[in-house]
Amino acid sequence: MKVSVVGAGAWGKNIVRTLHAMGALDSVVEAKDDLREGIEQTYSDVVVLEDYRDALSSNVSALVIATPAHTHFEIGMAAIEAGKDVFIEKPMTLGYDSSLALVEAAEKAGRILMTGHLLLYQPAVQWLKQAVNQGMIGKLLSIHQERLNLGRAIPVGNVLWSLGVHDLAVALYLAGESPDEVLYRGQFALGTKNEDDSYVHLTFPSGAQLHLHNSWLWPERRRRTTLIGTRGMLVLDEVAQDEAGKDKPTITLHRKRIDPDLKNVDEGSEVVFQGDGEPLKLELQHFLECCQSRTEPISSGRSALDVIRVLETASPQLEGPEPEALD
Repeated sequence: MKVSVVGAGAWGKNIVRTLHAMGALDSVVEAKDDLREGIEQTYSDVVVLEDYRDALSSNVSALVIATPAHTHFEIGMAAIEAGKDVFIEKPMTLGYDSSLALVEAAEKAGRILMTGHLLLYQPAVQWLKQAVNQGMIGKLLSIHQERLNLGRAIPVGNVLWSLGVHDLAVALYLAGESPDEVLYRGQFALGTKNEDDSYVHLTFPSGAQLHLHNSWLWPERRRRTTLIGTRGMLVLDEVAQDEAGKDKPTITLHRKRIDPDLKNVDEGSEVVFQGDGEPLKLELQHFLECCQSRTEPISSGRSALDVIRVLETASPQLEGPEPEALD
């Protein structure tokens, strides 16, 4: 199976490299001359195009779209209408209605539509999902997430849409249900029109809650997911360091709880998972497998609708003191 990648910029170049190593890359579409020249020099066996419409008229089976988010809908819809399976980097689009239109078009055409929620393919996240489903920490009470750094502030798009998309996808996946309430607060600390520090609080029908903090104005790099259950707690540290100083996602089980008599119980803790596993490669392998078997991806377009719905619901809330109920 051969695919075409549309967009070879900051993240797209990683997709190009990975698909090429997998032997699945047919062509690359890139509008910028310098990036196009770089692809031609690096991958002499790959067709390089300037317009994505040329890829649509080729015999590739699928398009992988890694262009700026505001272009996702146009390119994605054109690919579906051309009979191609589609992988779209996060966020799927910049609005719920346009995302729903893509999902419905793909379903009607019998096409695979997958969203690039990379963290869902991180082996540590898959391990957490299995642990929650098996009741390792009892009933899930809350999820706490942090994605913080002195990061690359951008003039268009706030920190929630830039960073929080990853965490929201993971939280909804682990919770296994859609939220019915959203509360959002953000700060414009850098004086721009976009929030650079934000908090999202979700309430799920089961009573579990999510508390998410995103910031690119923070003194240290922190990427952490903490699950609190009735019988214990699990902590995923995505940037835990190995002996060589490289990131090695690590999960620690804390056998800690407060019992019905409100007494603290501490039965120790232990590391229960370590490892990376090349999530981008795993994600793209999953896409190719779903295209070949015609099965729904873990990060299907429909599953990504909940992420877009939360983002769209949260964004107007800077002035409102009350949580907004989701329809």
